[in-house]
Amino acid sequence: MADFKTHIAGSSLLGIAYGGVAYATYDVPASTCILAAGLCSVSGMLPDIDSGPGRPLREISLFLAAIVPTMLFDRFQRVGMSPESIILIGAAVYVAIRFGLVRLLKRVTVHRGMFHSLPAAIIFGELAFLLASGDDTLLRWYKAGAVVLGYVCHLVLDELFSVQWNGIPRVKKSFGTALKIVGRGWWPNLSTYAKLAVLTLVVIEEPGVMRDLHNGQMEQVLGQISRQLPEMPLFRTAQPETARPGDPVRR
Repeated sequence: MADFKTHIAGSSLLGIAYGGVAYATYDVPASTCILAAGLCSVSGMLPDIDSGPGRPLREISLFLAAIVPTMLFDRFQRVGMSPESIILIGAAVYVAIRFGLVRLLKRVTVHRGMFHSLPAAIIFGELAFLLASGDDTLLRWYKAGAVVLGYVCHLVLDELFSVQWNGIPRVKKSFGTALKIVGRGWWPNLSTYAKLAVLTLVVIEEPGVMRDLHNGQMEQVLGQISRQLPEMPLFRTAQPETARPGDPVRR
């Protein structure tokens, strides 16, 4: 298994290449390329969230607690929140990630569990897409791609370091536990793929919802939904079993 420095070095080099190619070839803004390179570099630590107390979890929690409120700032501003409200919500998000999320992860994660898997890489990429601000969906996907790339880089390095070359190649027991699509136990797999399905649906619908919200049309959207709900079969008032469309109304 690759160590902390190896993961950071690998994902950082990959992030620099990812940002450099986008800037030189596709004229992506320099600031976006630098941010994507940084996201790729840091996401190389994300799979080790399941390694328990230690440097990876400490560094990742500090970074996420700082960067997530920053990435949400533009969204808060667009919906008309006051500066004071943005500061308070940002502080609450920081505390929730720095302390609440860390304690939760320590309890529910298992080393080399489903955090070391390809579905988890996609989940974190989708979360990055939802956190990324801006009206350009392609740039948001570009930033999300940086997270997936750094995450997969970690998994690949773990698999490569599971093979030792001392004259004769020897495969460790950990081989195959990082770059996988399913893990042990039905509950971790079900939980992971349920999260993936929900986030995928949210990612598909989110750009349109945010566009309406930014254009001040959210009240119209909510009003239309409220008018349609009574017409749905689930919300219709049940008729008595003896009542038929042609029966007279009893007084």
